[in-house]
Amino acid sequence: MIRRRVLSFAAGGFLGWPLATPHRAAAQGASWAPDRPFRLIVPFAAGGPADIFGRLFAEALARDLGQPVVVENRTGAGGVVGHEAVAKAAPDGITIGISGPGALSIAPALPRQRMPFDVYRDLTHLSLVVRVPEVVVVNARSGPRDLAALIALAKGSPVTYGSAGVGSITHLASALLASETGMEATHIPYRGAAPAATDLLANRFTFMTADVPVLKPHIDTGDLRPLAVTTGGRVPALAAVPTTAELGFPRVNSDNWYGFAAPPRLPAPIRARLEAAAGAALRDPALVQGFAAQGGVASPVTGEEYLEFLRSEAAKWGPLVKQSGAESL
Repeated sequence: MIRRRVLSFAAGGFLGWPLATPHRAAAQGASWAPDRPFRLIVPFAAGGPADIFGRLFAEALARDLGQPVVVENRTGAGGVVGHEAVAKAAPDGITIGISGPGALSIAPALPRQRMPFDVYRDLTHLSLVVRVPEVVVVNARSGPRDLAALIALAKGSPVTYGSAGVGSITHLASALLASETGMEATHIPYRGAAPAATDLLANRFTFMTADVPVLKPHIDTGDLRPLAVTTGGRVPALAAVPTTAELGFPRVNSDNWYGFAAPPRLPAPIRARLEAAAGAALRDPALVQGFAAQGGVASPVTGEEYLEFLRSEAAKWGPLVKQSGAESL
């Protein structure tokens, strides 16, 4: 098994991300007033977590920018297609997008993944938007009672884990857990977290790690048993579930997340206005509550802080990607 120390940018935990105050950006961007609706590209299908968080964010942005923000779902290649559409759009501030770890932090490390854009050169990274905790679950009727029992089971005989697909956060989150705990675990990829959860309910593999909003309905019915959340602090929606750090594995930190991006070479006033609008939207109580209802935490930061976060995520996942055997999304 892989035994590798993995960097964790969020040392303060899921709830410890610093919240920047973009007063300077607001002042600089006040001179740009958009005169037509925005197009927010979401790089995943309608109805999934990225789409849900993206639409809530679009509503809050529209309130601040004074123009409608229309969501357009552009799917394919684990989010790469949607990110490419943003990267190649006109730098007028009207086409903007939701970004995520698959295309920005994981895909560049995959040996056979076609990357039609450069993560840092071809996108303007404006802010982190939301962090979404992951939870390790098993079948409640037949699975281990706790994380220690799962680890013991995996050391006695190989176990299997499902994911939303090769190279996805759900794949690498379980691979990271296996690496740090010494488990022997075989990956079974699916086309999405929902079908994977369905097969876990049917007891076709041992465990999975996925977004809390995806798995919580099955936890609430008692069909799936949560063993740990893989984030730095306890998650209000699953307050009784311990973190991996509490259980002795502080490097098992695999929050999912979504960010806010725009095309490259944005004029300074447009960039400043969009960054300020993101900060205002992400502090809007209605949005904060809407995200929380879906298991996410609004996470406004400056563009510079978001870039630092992106580099830390690449450093965390890159080595594990190369060792996992994944070749493309």
